[in-house]
Formats: sequence, C-alpha cells, structure tokens
Amino acid sequence: MTEEKGIVREQIEGVPEGLCWLSVLSCLLLACCYVGSLYVWRSDLPRDHPAVIKRRFTSVLIVSGLSPLFVWAWREFTAVRTLSPLLALLGIRLEGFISAIVLPLLLTMVLFLGPLIQLSMDCPWSFIDGIRVVLAHFHHVIELLRFRQGTLSGIFLSAVFQFTYTALFGAYTAFIFIRTGHLMGPVLCHSFCNYMGFPAISTALEHPQRPIILSSYLLGVTLFFLLLFPLTDPSYYGVPTPVCTLTSSPSSLCFS
Repeated sequence: MTEEKGIVREQIEGVPEGLCWLSVLSCLLLACCYVGSLYVWRSDLPRDHPAVIKRRFTSVLIVSGLSPLFVWAWREFTAVRTLSPLLALLGIRLEGFISAIVLPLLLTMVLFLGPLIQLSMDCPWSFIDGIRVVLAHFHHVIELLRFRQGTLSGIFLSAVFQFTYTALFGAYTAFIFIRTGHLMGPVLCHSFCNYMGFPAISTALEHPQRPIILSSYLLGVTLFFLLLFPLTDPSYYGVPTPVCTLTSSPSSLCFS
C-alpha cells in the first residue's frame, strides 16, 4: 500500500480483461431485479393501495437483503481481491461516518436553497406540513396506462421528464457514494429529495416574492457547483472509496 495526500491507496493485481463491461452489466442486472421485484405480485389494485405497498416493501426488502450476496458473488467470480472488507465496499463503515451524514445532506440542501426558501414563505407554520412529493420513475408508466390516468402522449412526456430527472439524481448519488465511500450520504440525500420533489419553478416565476425566490434559486445552484468537490473530498471520509480500490491505477478524480 502507498499513501498520497494522507489517503491510503490500495493496489489490485491481476484485474481480468473486460471487467468494466462485466461490472456495468452486473449493476444493470441488479437494478432490473430491484425494479422487477415491484411487479412480481399480481394485483388489480393501484400501486398506492396499502396492500400493494406492503407487498412491494417485502420485495424491496428481499432484493436489498440479497444485494450484498450478489456483490460477494461478483467479487468471487471476477477474482478481484481488495484489502477492504465486503461491508466497506458496500459503504457500511465507521470511518468518517459523521461527515458522511452531515456534508452530503448539507450539499443537497444548498442545491435546494430556492425551493426551501419558497417553502418557508408559503408554509411558515410548519416545515413538516410542506410539500410531500415522491420521486416518480419511468416504470410508473405501466400504472398510469393501466388505470387510464391521462393520455398516452401526456403520460409518455411526463415519464421521459421524470426519468431524466431521476437519472440525473441517480448519477449525483452515485457520485456521492464514489467520493465518500459511505452509503448513508446517498440514503439521506435520496430521502430529502423524495420529500422535496422537483422544484416548483413555474410557481416560483409567479410568486409575489419572485425576485427573492429566483435569486435564492440561482444562489443555491451556484453554491452547489462551487461546493460539490470540496464537500465531497475523500479526505473527510476516511479510507479510499469502493470504486478507487478496484482500479489498478487509482484515478486522480477520486483523490482530487
């Protein structure tokens, strides 16, 4: 092992050819299993029905529980050996835990500075009584078509928009996981974004305090990009991150 910028780097020998493509396909398979598990239950009820929600919770719990075994099997099959234990590769570790709880969530709240200020103005009595909108996913098209909730073109355009939004959000949370090596940060950011929903930009444009709201939107986005790398600096979070430990020549991106 060598040390650079105060961070221990782990070297991997004998990485199989085609590992990158195999890794991508494995991630895709795991994601498909997760989404597919939501539809193994046959029911005529809408997805928001309590009975359907309980069944989907069961499916997600099973898939999430089997995911570590999937990662372990992938590591054994590819013959990749790392100095970090399996739980650390999954982002479950104590080093830098407090930072992983606070900094990524703070960064995400900075991005939502405009919506937060708008929410505080419109719902001053209680933050909990504010907007409760859950992220929508592309596979919800099945439910919308099944129960005839809108026209085909309208549903498709809405799904494309939601898919783009959630894809960008997924890339962001993956970035946090790679930079911090912790699972808790992405989980908290996901929960926060689920609570906030997509920013109500059209409402902000018509808001009585529009200059203040729009300025806060701009300020939040600007600060987000300025703080994106500083607040996710791996030196705040302890040992190297999972992706970096699987490369024979760690990328400078992981340690910048």
